[in-house]
Amino acid sequence: MSTAIRASSILPGRREDIELHTADGLRLVGELALPADRPPVATLVCLHPLPTHGGMMDSHVFRKAAWRLPALADLAVLRFNTRGTSSVRGTSEGAFDGAVGERYDVAAAIEYAEFAELPNIWLVGWSFGTDLTLKYGCDPAIAGAILLSPPLRFSAPEDLATWAASGRPLTALVPEFDDYLRPAEARERFAAVPQAEVVGVPGAKHLWVGDAELVLDEIVKRVNPAVEVPLPTTWDGPMEAGDVSAYADRTVAAFADTPVPGPAD
Repeated sequence: MSTAIRASSILPGRREDIELHTADGLRLVGELALPADRPPVATLVCLHPLPTHGGMMDSHVFRKAAWRLPALADLAVLRFNTRGTSSVRGTSEGAFDGAVGERYDVAAAIEYAEFAELPNIWLVGWSFGTDLTLKYGCDPAIAGAILLSPPLRFSAPEDLATWAASGRPLTALVPEFDDYLRPAEARERFAAVPQAEVVGVPGAKHLWVGDAELVLDEIVKRVNPAVEVPLPTTWDGPMEAGDVSAYADRTVAAFADTPVPGPAD
């Protein structure tokens, strides 16, 4: 009998707690999710939203990616807490550094994926994580990147120039009602990267509440195009339930629509 896939649904997969070790001596906590009984076709390395505004490795789109995509799309999903960030998994060492020290966090995640021989590595950044992707993610090991709600706040024109020169695929999913950067302006800003694809998402907002499934479909479409989308909304096999109430004190309302300054001039 088919069972509906809900926000709390955990589909079969191999999941293990991992630790990343940065070049400046910090230990970061994370998780690697893999397909249950076969090698992954591709890999997502997830860079979460601002920890000062509730972002973490369990931010809902990334949590759903880790719980569903190993089974539905043969993907490995690596997610972790950047320096100073906490979630149920634990707290990473260090302190939030405004997209400066986080360069070592991105490098540590890419290095882990390489050493684990994970295939076809893509970065998926969300909000603050998109700035980390643009600033530090254009690495020879990376096949491409997907940006969710890019504010282009901490990244600079030279970061876009680096991606342009690399020729690596870059897709930006931009909500129609984003708080920081909307589709028309995003197309102007990303024109500096000829291969960049800007996808405006009607009706969506910065935090993708109610639109996680659409985001996962768009990710899979680019990272493993052999998989048919939209992804299934039901599952015929065993399925567990996760605790989606673990962050009741960190609700969307607590950090939505709050202006965030960029780096100091």
